[in-house]
Amino acid sequence: MIVRLATAFLMLLSVTAGQAAMAPNEMLDDPALEARARALSAELRCMVCQNQSIDDSDAELARDLRVLVRERIVAGDSDEAVMDYVVSRYGEFVLLRPTFTARNALLWATPVLLLGIGGAVLVMSARRRRTAGAALSDAEARKLDAILKRSD
Repeated sequence: MIVRLATAFLMLLSVTAGQAAMAPNEMLDDPALEARARALSAELRCMVCQNQSIDDSDAELARDLRVLVRERIVAGDSDEAVMDYVVSRYGEFVLLRPTFTARNALLWATPVLLLGIGGAVLVMSARRRRTAGAALSDAEARKLDAILKRSD
């Protein structure tokens, strides 16, 4: 009995998991325009969920963004113009795949720089340890032997 209920529940989840969160009244009548809107929506991040596209999110803000994208497309904006408009209002964080620019190059390069600095520190530390353990001169060895013999 429990196995059947669990199986039914999993089947229900698998059927509903693949469906987008978009309501039917949001869809455009023109299939070509709707396809453009879906492609753009897949590239935009839900600001509430943050790891979902606005196409997959049930959040109210995501619905508003889906409607905004469709309004801009119906108004005749190109895909680039729609994306520029949304980014100008919400910032580059709204993009699921941010662009690589000189402005954010330091952000992208910071992990590599930190690894390089850490590696250089380790190499320099290892070199210092190697030179610190240099062999004793003959005079130092005789002094050490004399000290050790006195302590016995």
